[in-house]
Amino acid sequence: MDKDLAEVLTNPDNLFMAFTAVVTFATILTLAMPYMNRGGLESRLKSVANRREELRRKSREALANKPGGSLRQTDEGVYKNIVDRLQLSRLLEDSNVQEKLAQAGLRGPSAITRFYFFRFIMPFALGAAATFYLFVINGFHLPMLQKLTVCMGFVVIGYYAPNLYISNMATKRRDSIVQAFPDSLDLLLICVESGMSIEAAIQKVGQEVGSTSIELAEELTLLTAELSYLPERRMAYEGLAKRTNHPGIKSVVTAMIQAERYGTPLGAALRVMAKENRELRLAAAEKKAAALPAKLTVPMILFFLPVLFVVILGPAIIRIQDQMHH
Repeated sequence: MDKDLAEVLTNPDNLFMAFTAVVTFATILTLAMPYMNRGGLESRLKSVANRREELRRKSREALANKPGGSLRQTDEGVYKNIVDRLQLSRLLEDSNVQEKLAQAGLRGPSAITRFYFFRFIMPFALGAAATFYLFVINGFHLPMLQKLTVCMGFVVIGYYAPNLYISNMATKRRDSIVQAFPDSLDLLLICVESGMSIEAAIQKVGQEVGSTSIELAEELTLLTAELSYLPERRMAYEGLAKRTNHPGIKSVVTAMIQAERYGTPLGAALRVMAKENRELRLAAAEKKAAALPAKLTVPMILFFLPVLFVVILGPAIIRIQDQMHH
């Protein structure tokens, strides 16, 4: 029975069928994901409202407790116990982990704990899986040294896999925010010039931009909460710049901080920043369009040209064969 199972697992046809099934499922999931996430705005705004209540609770505790009291959050759970017992936060210390997680939309101590846990466990998991497959199921007739090299390669991949996952999430989140940010600046400019305060304007824009970018709506709502409860408004603006990590948004944040510090008109600064961000978005689109021919070269050679040759030459070859037979 074990021999039959090994033959099934090592059969190239079965491996190809499994790979095809995984790719098909991933394609269907990718196409269906936008329709499945339509109702995600309410949950995102609810999480931001919870963040507002958390800041409010911290503010009340700071007033009620004596000076020097601790307002640090606690994180309880299985991941927290493992991380504390093994001292993974010290062993796998990363000074920028909180900023990276915030850029990916993951906030709170539980996200940091899970990151350290999976960064510790993934090398062992992938290394064990590769070792089991190469030494038990199918070794592909490789020498011992090459098998050990492949296993060590999977261990290294497992160590960097959480970072790659977080970086991918942060990139997708930043692209979604940057895509809708120039339009949100135009809305913010209209609200400010109509006489609304900056907090009310940001909150209004966050509600309106939710249909375009849930991530930007979440960031703007969180910015409104932090403007209300953080000790300095500059900290709220700088937090938005760190979470988005985009030059255009950083320039807007700098302009808003300077406008509040020196009393300069905010409307003029927002108008200039909106124009600059639209130009940045147009430049990014032109860059993608310029790189498209080079990216399409290999797919055209592998997929389009053979089909084109079959369509063009197929009828002629069939007609020549018929004439030769007659």
